[in-house]
Amino acid sequence: MKNSSLWIVLLKMRMPFIVIIVTYTIAIIGLLVINGVDENGNPYHMTIFDAFYFVTYTATTIGFGETPYVFTYAQRLWVVFSIYLTVIGWFYGVGSLISLLQNKMFLDEMAKVRFRKQVRAIKKKYIIILGYNYITHEIIKKLIEFEIRVVVIEQDENRANSLILESFTPTVPVLVADAYSPLSLEEAGIRNPNCKALVSLFEEDALNLRIAIVSKLLNKNIMLIIKASTKNSADNLLDVNTEIIENPFLTIANELKMAIQSPHLLKLEKWIYKIDSLDAFMPKLPKGKYIICGFGRMGKSIYRVFKDLDIELCFIELDAQKMQGCEERGLVSFILGDADDKEVLLKAGVKNAAAIVAFTNNDTVNISILATAKKINKDIITLAREDEMDDISIFTNAQINYLFMPSKILINKTTNALINPLSDLFVRAMFLQNEQWAQLLVKELIQTIDEDPLLFEIEINAFEAYEINKALKEGHEINLSIFRVSLHNRNQNNNVVPLLLKRQDEEILLPEWDMKLKPEDKLLFACDTNAENDIEYIAQNMYEFHYALTGKEKTIFNKGLFK
Repeated sequence: MKNSSLWIVLLKMRMPFIVIIVTYTIAIIGLLVINGVDENGNPYHMTIFDAFYFVTYTATTIGFGETPYVFTYAQRLWVVFSIYLTVIGWFYGVGSLISLLQNKMFLDEMAKVRFRKQVRAIKKKYIIILGYNYITHEIIKKLIEFEIRVVVIEQDENRANSLILESFTPTVPVLVADAYSPLSLEEAGIRNPNCKALVSLFEEDALNLRIAIVSKLLNKNIMLIIKASTKNSADNLLDVNTEIIENPFLTIANELKMAIQSPHLLKLEKWIYKIDSLDAFMPKLPKGKYIICGFGRMGKSIYRVFKDLDIELCFIELDAQKMQGCEERGLVSFILGDADDKEVLLKAGVKNAAAIVAFTNNDTVNISILATAKKINKDIITLAREDEMDDISIFTNAQINYLFMPSKILINKTTNALINPLSDLFVRAMFLQNEQWAQLLVKELIQTIDEDPLLFEIEINAFEAYEINKALKEGHEINLSIFRVSLHNRNQNNNVVPLLLKRQDEEILLPEWDMKLKPEDKLLFACDTNAENDIEYIAQNMYEFHYALTGKEKTIFNKGLFK
């Protein structure tokens, strides 16, 4: 039954309704049958309406008096019986109603009704987020800051209540249900044109894959941001056309690689994710022997990224099953043992190692491993993985050289993909560049703008760049350089650097200023506040656009573009 809440009401209140109807019927029939007398002493029989009217206010204990005439003793005796009869019926009915209002099934159905109304009331674009925890909490906060609505599906009722208690503004609708259920996804509005993306960051890769498949079957055009912790899972997600696949372990492995080979690439990434500015200290990790503690998902990602580099790796793993097949992979330097054991670290060569990486899934063990290694080799570089965000101060006091947080990586990558999709494309494209390219770009950004430039995206369309889009549709040629014109003085350039131009399926890194613009072009700029304001004015204001293009002030008398 589609309206389950109505069905529950009918099911639970059916017998109370019957009891009340039967008691009323008995009381009314008695009043109809028993003779009364009118004011002249003549026999009188109550009409059905009079009997129903009297029983109605008597059964509810209101008691307006005897009507339409004074009752005989026989009538009064029957009324006494009717009062007890109908009151018992009402007690039963009210008790059943109170029980219904406390019924968990009914409350769940009413919550679903409220959820559907809240989702239908959303008229802006929104994102469906599956699961509520620290990571998705931070993602929701950032999305709301950029006026992007959010709908959440959470299986755990306690977590859903925690979300409600957060009192997000505007309200974040939350449905307590299984995230992989097609019905739940449909109730969350996955088919709604305003639903732009779905985020699933569960730990279980199989669950994330199932959600991706179901979501694409329900809406093939929806953008998916899905977590995958292994290469096989990522390949499966690619097969179902998942747009953005987030593997925090592979990301950390790539960051390690960049820290060794291309520190300026890492500096650019941290600037884009608003972790550091471009002038932040970014020491280059030394080459040499690296001891990796743990060969789980993180360790395997590090091996996959580092296996072709000229770096000696030694893995320590306590679980023998995780090390199965290492020899077939070509991994010959591994030790079965507890990395927290001093003798095991000595056997791995910690005295001569350049760095030790503690990437187990236990924060306390990670700290202990690095503390032991530091006592043996005070010059060793220490790197740790931190899972619990509440323990940041513990790691800080431990004086670890590099701290990697998978949770923070997921937050940054997800919000960046949803809020600044072009900058996400830029990050993926820049990873294919070398250290020299990154070094030159960092230098240009600092010299042209400052140490912490803003990122600004714009699309050449009728909504974001009306004037430019209109001129291009009329056949005029406009160069990219129009966006660096200063509206205070056309002979001067604003502090702006073009980072990416996306034209259909083509992505152009660092486009030249003399490139011709086309409708539907998507542009990513690094700039300061003044340049950002000028770009918006040029794109949308007729007079500012005319001045930037021709150098002349536009008036009501020169309506042509070049007049």
